[in-house]
Amino acid sequence: MTAKPPPCTLVVFGVTGDLTKRLLLPALRNLRRDGLLPDDFKLVGIASRDIGDEGLRTHLRQAMADFKAGGGDGDVEWFLQRAHYLSGKFEDAATYAALAKQVKGNALFYLATPPSEFSVIVQQLGKAGLVAEAGDAWRRVIIEKPFGHDLESAIALNKEILGVLQESQVFRIDHYLGKQTVQNIMVFRFANGFVEPLRSRDHIDHVQITVAETVGVEARGKFYDKTGALRDMVPNHIFQLVSLIAMEPPARFDAESLRSEKAKVLDSVQRFTPYSARGSVVRAQYAEGTVGDKKVAAYRDSPDVPQDSRTETYVAMKLMIDNWRWAGVPFYVRTGKSLAIRKTDINIRFKQAPLTLFRDTPVDTLPPNDLTIRIQPDEGVTLRFGVKVPEPQMRIEGVDLKFNYADAFTVTPSTGYETLIYDCMTGDATLFQRADNIEAGWRIVQPILDVWAADKTSPMPSYRAGSSGPEEADALLGRDGRSWRSLVPRVKP
Repeated sequence: MTAKPPPCTLVVFGVTGDLTKRLLLPALRNLRRDGLLPDDFKLVGIASRDIGDEGLRTHLRQAMADFKAGGGDGDVEWFLQRAHYLSGKFEDAATYAALAKQVKGNALFYLATPPSEFSVIVQQLGKAGLVAEAGDAWRRVIIEKPFGHDLESAIALNKEILGVLQESQVFRIDHYLGKQTVQNIMVFRFANGFVEPLRSRDHIDHVQITVAETVGVEARGKFYDKTGALRDMVPNHIFQLVSLIAMEPPARFDAESLRSEKAKVLDSVQRFTPYSARGSVVRAQYAEGTVGDKKVAAYRDSPDVPQDSRTETYVAMKLMIDNWRWAGVPFYVRTGKSLAIRKTDINIRFKQAPLTLFRDTPVDTLPPNDLTIRIQPDEGVTLRFGVKVPEPQMRIEGVDLKFNYADAFTVTPSTGYETLIYDCMTGDATLFQRADNIEAGWRIVQPILDVWAADKTSPMPSYRAGSSGPEEADALLGRDGRSWRSLVPRVKP
């Protein structure tokens, strides 16, 4: 049975914001439902609006009711009895003086705020003595993404934060690592003897990682146009997946061993030059189209997006990892908005078996052997291999051996934050990024950002909303004699 965390106070900066409502509060309710919050739990919410304790409780009640995740009214009332509100500005020392009266013993500070507030809040917490640890009491800070907007800002933010906090007190959160299927990558690799011996340049042709979204920018144009698909998804979510697939087995299953191996992978990725950044990276914007049965306007026609915007809504790239295991094996990654389907998966394509055995038969090609880890929405693992079609003539077709989480286990609804919040309360940093992990990710993409910033004139590729992406991304793999896995589900004849 999973043990409850020790008593603590959770302080949420930005408690009335969208992230808190959609993800954090429902996750807390689910933790309470599963008996994974301490009995002596206290919630302090901070924001600039003067809504008082009752206003916060109304907000909590609505947020938890909107998320259909089970649990009863008693769970909600349990939180309402423990919820307190503090109105104040994040840069005002008086806010922290008032907060100090609310916080005793263990405390977890959650920064659900715009990135511009991260350093301000940490500095003020330090000045007020709120993150000083005494005796057995701990003080920890959770910081949301994006952690910096380029390499220089990420290094500066790390320096500012680590000038106040110890690395062990900093939990840089990436909700992708809260997904059960992402965590299962490690179990699948290291708990099954047949998997690891095949993971090398001797057996693997290439790896594809896809993070496809059907949603567009919608009303987030002002934020998104300053960010783009590369900054939003690649240094964090996608590089986390690359690291989990490519890292060496850690000596121990603990935070420092695991994070050190992930850092080694990112440090081994070939650095982009201006030339390779142009040839091995594709960016594009979605044009008008139809996603499902919904008509979608072009990105540049979205609210708060300039008509001459050069911000990408799609990015694809070819990564090469310069170490003994992966030398010569390309990792192709892609992510985009307003695509044909919503899907996140990792596909490992094995090298073809020799065709020599079938030289005197009608077989002219062999079906590919793929191992696919499906992260969302249909969580599971699929192995594709060739079998003989039951007929007199020799003919081989590919078939799928599937494992679905929903078929094997009772899966309760979750936001992906439950495991991460629980781990913060227990002090387990395994699923969180260390400072060097963050900087290594930005170090890979910085040359791409520099090339794009200098390029003001070349045409911006586009793709139709509801499609699989731009033609230029197909050409990226086509030059290597490969192709992307289809975003359109396979239909049996």
